Amino acid sequence: MQPLQSAGYDRAITVFSPDGRLFQVEYAREAVKRGTTSLGVKSKEGIVLLVDKRPTSRLVEPKSIEKIFQIDEHIGAATSGLVADARVIIEKARIEAQINRITYNEPIRVETLVKKICDMKQLYTQHGGVRPFGSALIVGGVNGKKPRLFETDPSGALIEYKATAIGAGRPIAMEEFERKYRDDITLKEAIDLALDAVYEATEGRTTAKSIEIATITTKDRKFRLLPDEEVKKYVDELLERKKEEKEEKEE
Repeated sequence: MQPLQSAGYDRAITVFSPDGRLFQVEYAREAVKRGTTSLGVKSKEGIVLLVDKRPTSRLVEPKSIEKIFQIDEHIGAATSGLVADARVIIEKARIEAQINRITYNEPIRVETLVKKICDMKQLYTQHGGVRPFGSALIVGGVNGKKPRLFETDPSGALIEYKATAIGAGRPIAMEEFERKYRDDITLKEAIDLALDAVYEATEGRTTAKSIEIATITTKDRKFRLLPDEEVKKYVDELLERKKEEKEEKEE
């Protein structure tokens, strides 16, 4: 991307530059790019959400770093960027999910919820006195028996993906997804693929304490945050797999 030549056009969110850019939105995207890596993978058995929490100090309690959130029984989200901004968006999403249950007596559809989130984000790009949310979300869930995975942008744009990543490691993770993703992967394979991608994105600095994983399966349509023991098992398998690959290359 070319350097931002703002020349005063970034003073207010409501001002376009002569070439049609909203610099405040682009600055918000930069905030997301500087965040830790979050990933989402869709499989035939459900959705996998994975985040790299990357504690800044060994004194930090890893559980206090929230990057994966449950929105409804069948929907979860992973965030990157400004966590405080993400919490506000998540709270709005939870309210919308409950309004839908009370009004229609049924769980909200994933794409409906994502559009409501993006409508809110877009409003914050169109009014003076506010700034865009410096946070992107990967939202995954299950409609009936069909898993859905979306990425939302600070501008309010949304795209549906089979596998995606946000944050600092996005380019490397997306390359890994492009090479290895298959439409028929199982949930276990989706977790392994997400771990492979975050391992490459963090240059091998993956540990059980820095990783958080959640799943939503088509079988029970329930959001589930994996316990520490299960995450450690998956990470140990990843490290063993990478060790074997390294030994094979050396031979």
